[in-house]
Amino acid sequence: MSRIDDLIAKHCPNGVEFKILGEILHYARPDPYIVKSTQYHKNHSTPVLTAGDTFVLGYTDEVYGIYKACSSHPVIIFDDFTTSFHWVDFSFKVKSSAMKILTPKYNVIFRYVYYAMKCIRYVVASHARQWISIYSAFKIPLPPLEVQQEIVRVLDAFTELEAELEAELEAELEARQKQYAYYRDQLLTFDGVEFKALGELIIALRTGLNPRNNFKLNPLNATEYYVTVRELAGKDVTFSEKTDRVDKKAIAIINNRSKLQIGDILFSGTGTIGRTALIEVQPKNWNIKEGIYAITPNKKIISSKFLLYVLGSAQVVRQLNMRSSGSTVVSIPMTELRLISIPVPPLAEQERIVSILDKFHMLINDLSQGLPAEIAARREQYRYYRDKLLSFKEVC
Repeated sequence: MSRIDDLIAKHCPNGVEFKILGEILHYARPDPYIVKSTQYHKNHSTPVLTAGDTFVLGYTDEVYGIYKACSSHPVIIFDDFTTSFHWVDFSFKVKSSAMKILTPKYNVIFRYVYYAMKCIRYVVASHARQWISIYSAFKIPLPPLEVQQEIVRVLDAFTELEAELEAELEAELEARQKQYAYYRDQLLTFDGVEFKALGELIIALRTGLNPRNNFKLNPLNATEYYVTVRELAGKDVTFSEKTDRVDKKAIAIINNRSKLQIGDILFSGTGTIGRTALIEVQPKNWNIKEGIYAITPNKKIISSKFLLYVLGSAQVVRQLNMRSSGSTVVSIPMTELRLISIPVPPLAEQERIVSILDKFHMLINDLSQGLPAEIAARREQYRYYRDKLLSFKEVC
């Protein structure tokens, strides 16, 4: 901090000039760089970006219409509706036209402008494009280049330290999850109990519906959620900005087939096989795609939670891998899923095991919640120092 103070005292003791962003930055529409297909795959080479929280939506193999950003020619992608933005120094494509691509107009430290934009406090009041009408008119301080460069050096170092801390905390969470998986598999390894085919333990096995000619994804009047493997989070169904939307009519059409009810286990039968969730509240604003199976256990024989845990165990995963098929998209047909061998201890023993695993799950979940809280505290500390560094008196 003292070096920055020295530079300020030397170059701008009486304050600095403030300029509006529109005078500092060019903007361009992203239309030439919009991805044509959303069939993303981790093995493809070009990232598809959104300026929202998710940032990288996936990877495409499209070779045309790629924005060639790099470390010497970076850009800022700016969400024109939410004002979220990201620094990008690699080649990319984009999901939609709802953003601006920002580049510097003249001799400024572009990375400094990025950090200064982070200090703008503005809450979007309406669903309208923001850059031209509002955001580009915000002012930021522009100290001399030497001061800008030193501030960037300090904040880049802070950013790197923050990333290292997040990586350490996430590694701790991963270790605890592996520990949980070990104890779960130990608890679900049985000698002397009866094993039955899944088909003998359930009342029904159903699936959802794909759009085809039945309905459309993400129409303008969409208010409900369309659940795919992305939304299955072990025990819960979770929604994000990636979750597709459908309208109420589509939900009714899908439910005619899926007939979801409390106690059903959701199970992904295509793509990433074996992702699960448990329905504990009757769904009202969401339903499932085809390939997500809804399993209704016979509760006189097996409890929903016990079956949920067993379906995630190593012994079942091995069977799923053996019974799955397909080259481009792997799947396990319902007929094969019904044949999976499941241990069936007495209901009292099932409940005892569920009670233990629920406690383990709660501990992991607490850590999962504690991790974001710890990261949020560090980010708040970082923001405090960043804002202090970027606070200048405006020259008269």
